[in-house]
Amino acid sequence: MARPVLRTALCDMLGIEYPVVLAGMGPVAGGISGPVATAPLVAAVSNAGGLGVIGGAGFTAERLREEIQTVRSMTDKPFGVDLLLPSNFMGGAAGGEMPRDPRELIPAETRAGLRKMAEDLGIQWEEMPREPRADAPRPRSGGMSDEQMEVVIEEKVAVFASGLGSPAQWMDRLKANGTKVLCLVGNVKNAKRVAASGADIVVAQGTEAGGHTGRIATLALVPQVVDAVAPTPVIAAGGIADGRGIAAALALGAIGVWCGTAFLVATEANQPETQKQRVLAAGDEDTKITRLYSGKTMRNITNPLIEAWEASGLQALPMGLQGLLIQDLVYSIRKSGREELMMNAAGQASGMLSRVRPAADILHDMVAQAAGIIGGGLQARVTAVPGD
Repeated sequence: MARPVLRTALCDMLGIEYPVVLAGMGPVAGGISGPVATAPLVAAVSNAGGLGVIGGAGFTAERLREEIQTVRSMTDKPFGVDLLLPSNFMGGAAGGEMPRDPRELIPAETRAGLRKMAEDLGIQWEEMPREPRADAPRPRSGGMSDEQMEVVIEEKVAVFASGLGSPAQWMDRLKANGTKVLCLVGNVKNAKRVAASGADIVVAQGTEAGGHTGRIATLALVPQVVDAVAPTPVIAAGGIADGRGIAAALALGAIGVWCGTAFLVATEANQPETQKQRVLAAGDEDTKITRLYSGKTMRNITNPLIEAWEASGLQALPMGLQGLLIQDLVYSIRKSGREELMMNAAGQASGMLSRVRPAADILHDMVAQAAGIIGGGLQARVTAVPGD
């Protein structure tokens, strides 16, 4: 059977068959298995005609390099790397030196409040084993992003996506390599900022999206961003999990889509089967935005831990510090076998998913449905004649 045809300007820009980009998903299951978007899923999406994107945020620089090389061994198609570039990691100015043990920056009352909250949920508290090195370099407030970006540049990846923050300081070097730069935004202000900095494509992500997300819905956000950054092209994200979403995004002025939740249940997705089943079991009201896990607004499948955090009155710490704050909590949850309390990032489109299947099947079904809508399905249901 002939493959469907669905092409936009994005296909020509990125050298892909279909205007579908895999969200560069990092760890969405409390870090149990690392990023979701690792080589098998990335290569599967690229080989199927979309653009696979490595979720590189949690990788060390060398581990990121290994993952890039592994993807290259699995596909000769274009793929990308997604990183987080927070400007105030651990609450400091970007690039600033931090205490040798950044946990010193965590308020004692916040740590105590978190422990009480955990114990109230029946979690037996255990501190995660640590082996500090006296000669370890002091962490910097930019996190690992400087070293990670050097790898992206040295490896000359085809596409770089900034899932958070701006890659402005690396823009010239990325462009010199011929790397296409995508920047995710959740509002018009940031869309204008990244477009002015030289982004090739702006990804307008609505609040429906899983993981780090904003507060404006996709349907309202995308056309405003399209108008604000023209002629810079826009990709739509948030709540898009089938061909209807693709068709709608194109109608809003986007040239393609950025999809994450739909691929959380791909056979190749790097997350435990129990987490995939939680995504499949989730309905339209089963996700919630919280700062519990990272300090940034993040949409997760809700659980009693999230509900307790939101009711506790505890204030989230800056990104990086919040992760350190909950290290012992996550460790205790694992030791207690309370998987239902683990982070499980997913979007509101979870309720549209019904089974685990290969990424290629997910992608091709989305494309075929979109092509059917655009190529005739909509015309059969709507009579439309432009006025004079």
